[in-house]
Amino acid sequence: MTTTTTAPAARFRHLLAAEWIKLWSLRSTALVLAAGALTTFGICVNAARVNADRLAHQAELPPEPPGGKPPMPQMVYDPLGAAYVSPAWALLMIVVAALGASVVFGEYTSGLIRTTFAAVPDRRAVVAAKVAVVTGVMCAVGAAVSGGSFGVTQAILRDHHGMSLADPGALRAVTASALLLPLCALVGMAVGALIRHAAGAVVTVIGLLLVVPQFFSGERYRWVAETENAMPLTAWTRLVLNPGRDYGLGKYPVTVTEAWCVYGVWAGVAVVVGVLVVGRRDV
Repeated sequence: MTTTTTAPAARFRHLLAAEWIKLWSLRSTALVLAAGALTTFGICVNAARVNADRLAHQAELPPEPPGGKPPMPQMVYDPLGAAYVSPAWALLMIVVAALGASVVFGEYTSGLIRTTFAAVPDRRAVVAAKVAVVTGVMCAVGAAVSGGSFGVTQAILRDHHGMSLADPGALRAVTASALLLPLCALVGMAVGALIRHAAGAVVTVIGLLLVVPQFFSGERYRWVAETENAMPLTAWTRLVLNPGRDYGLGKYPVTVTEAWCVYGVWAGVAVVVGVLVVGRRDV
């Protein structure tokens, strides 16, 4: 009489460990994250340094130029804007979204996904582990980049009304920028599940996060403006605005509460799409 033994079912912590190993097994993961984070940080710090020099030079100018000419217009500068330069953070959005997409489509293109599902038939648990690992890593990276950018730029601008976390809007901007990375990574994972091809997934996330909002810019029609307001980039832009400055938000502005809701809806939909697609489509 022979007896057969079955291997114990994998616990969720085992799936987390496996996904952690997969994420960092490629050297490009650390390199891409580091390059994106340092580039964003460097652009913001350089913007603060350049503007600090301009403000210092402006303070040294005489109040009235020789010859009786009218005084030079004074430069008006928002120190919070230096920490969150839009093009730099848009670049980081794409880097993180593309990395999130690669977490999913990389297993499909390599064929490793068959081994994964053979070992763990519960596909929802596999996706949940991927989501947990990617979200945790991106939250940590986002907090480091956002907090570091804010701290260094405001230190550079300390003589020009640099802000602290206690100032209105500062903590909100730091938090929103930190959470922007896991949000974009989750969107990238959903796209990677839908489009299991590297080039196609990367082009799609670029179009979805950066190009599509440009088609809905304008306030002639309310539905156009509201569509733009529902995009992650627009929500982030609203959350990092300095509440102490008058920016003229337009005819149909997105509120702070609505911007946070955009974050939540996009993240939730991305997770649901990833779970449903991976769970139902063939490998």
